[in-house]
Parts: sequence; structure tokens; C-alpha cells
Amino acid sequence: LSVPKELLSDMALSEEVVGVSPAISELRRLTRQVADKAVTVLITGPSGAGKELVARSLHKQSRRRDAPFVPINCGAIPRELLESELFGHERGAFTGAISSRAGRFELAEGGTLFLDEIGDMPLDMQVKILRVIQERQFQRVGSDKTRLADVRIVAATHRDLEAMIAAGEFREDLYYRLNVFPLRVPPLAERAEDVPHLVRVLCQQLRAEGLGELRLAGSAMASLCAHHWSGNIRELANLLERLVIMYPDKVVGLGDLPDNYRYGEEHWRESTPIPNALGRDATEQHEFRVSLPAEGFDMKAQLSTLERAWIEQALATHDGVVSKAAQHLGLRRTTLIEKIRKLAIQI
Repeated sequence: LSVPKELLSDMALSEEVVGVSPAISELRRLTRQVADKAVTVLITGPSGAGKELVARSLHKQSRRRDAPFVPINCGAIPRELLESELFGHERGAFTGAISSRAGRFELAEGGTLFLDEIGDMPLDMQVKILRVIQERQFQRVGSDKTRLADVRIVAATHRDLEAMIAAGEFREDLYYRLNVFPLRVPPLAERAEDVPHLVRVLCQQLRAEGLGELRLAGSAMASLCAHHWSGNIRELANLLERLVIMYPDKVVGLGDLPDNYRYGEEHWRESTPIPNALGRDATEQHEFRVSLPAEGFDMKAQLSTLERAWIEQALATHDGVVSKAAQHLGLRRTTLIEKIRKLAIQI
């Protein structure tokens, strides 16, 4: 991803938050603001929206960046094993403990411990986590030796913790200990303008993993921007992986997308590719018929998203040279400059 320049750090999706929407820009600003503060952070948002990416970004920008980032999914580990996973255990502490083992708190020493899906943690473990946060020390299962916990705790959940508190399912005191600095990750449906950026970065990852190069026509990209993405970024990543396997040697057009990802009944004749998700140089011709979606849609937002995607792809293709990008798009240089300013595209 070569443009806009403010997104250069977003190349590694595993460590950065990708997007240009106001919500994501604000999220990045808040993450930078709290990164070096010694406070707990609670990240909320729907499943698949990228909460762990935010946690990794926060860790990378903190003074603890050279120490480990250790994640644990509190809802994926059986409750009888969760205490051992977090605090470690000594040999013989329970049946099957044939040797001593360090827990996640020890593994994260000096770094960040990411407690994912904290809302799924049993109440008895919530008490123990609260004690560690307050006292900064813990004991392994089966040991009476106290160990210091020099870790920064970041928690995340897709659940409504305040509603859980009212239902007696989550401790209020733990909630306030965790929620010192809240960060909300918006669902992808609230930031359609970020879809082209996510597509480019995810396509780069697919290529780096040896799965091939995925090329999307403008028709397909516009349709993806119109999708509601109930599964968020995880759903988008899964779709792109499927497409690169199914269409390794062609440009993916609207008609190649699964039925539930097509918006508008359009018939395309795609001769050669337009600038695709990775910013390659190409052209595309269309003959199409469009029917208005029955449920209605925000035409202005969709056109703006498509316009931004094409401009950024043209700039990427021509290394940020505005005159060449304008020629590629069939625009006057001054017209393109005005559009870049209007859309707040960084070059």
C-alpha cells in the first residue's frame, strides 16, 4: 500500500489498524494517546472487527514494544484450565501436571497481556484477575510463592458488560478496573470507505502467503463496499481467500462474486482489468444495465467510496505523481487535485 502516506504503517495488518474513515482515524488517535500510559484499556466492538489488531497496535506504540505481546482468549479455554493458563502451575498441582509450567502472566513479563473476550470469563476467575490488577502479584497453581506481575493488561469483549453487571454475570469492580480507557472498534458496516484499503492489505497478505494474486474489477469493489459485513473484517478476509483460490488467473468482476455479495443487477463486459486491489496498471471497459436495489442505498456514499478507491489506486500505480494519475483517470490535473483535497486523500 503506497498511498496515502499516512497508511504506510498499515502495511502489516497484524500490527496496525487499516482505514481512512473518521471512526478509524479517531481510533488511531486515541490509541496513540494512551499507548504509553500505564493504565488498563478495554476494547469493545463486534466479533471480527479487529479488536486484537488494536491491542497489538497499542502494544507496538508503547514503551513495552520490545517485550512480549501475549494474547489469551478467555472464552476458548475450559474453565478448569483457565487459571493454569493464566498463572501457570507447579508439578503435581493437579492430575496431569507432570511438570511445572509458566502461565501467560509470566510469559508476558515486561510486556502486554491481552485478555480477549473477557466477558466470557467465569466469575471466580474474575475475582482472581481483579486481585492481580490491584496487587500486581500472583501465585502459580499449587505454589505459595508470590510472583510480581509486571504486565500491561488490555482486555476486549464483544459483549455488553454493563448489561452483564446488571444480570450478575460480570463483576462491577473488575469492569471499572478494566475500563480506565475505553476504545471502541466500529463494525465494518459503519465504515464502507475502509473496504478498499482492507482489500488491498489483505490481498498483499494472500500473495505473501503464496496463495496468489487477487485482482478485483471496479464493479466488484463497489459491490463489496455496499455489503453489510455482519462478520466484519474476518468475513471479508475469508471471502478474499475464497476468491483468490477460485479465480487465480482472471480479474474478479461483479458476476464472479457469490450471490449475497452482489448489489444491483448489472451485466458487465470486462475486457481487461482496471487498476486492481494491488494498484496494478490496467483498463476496463463496461457495458452494463443497473437496476435500483429494492431496499434502497446511499448513492452519494457509494459513489464517493468508489471515486476515492479509483483515485488512490491511480496514485499508487503512478507513485503519487498527480499528473500521471490524472491522465490515467481521464481528468485534468487541477480537477484531480481538487478531488484529492475534497476527499482528504494524503499524497
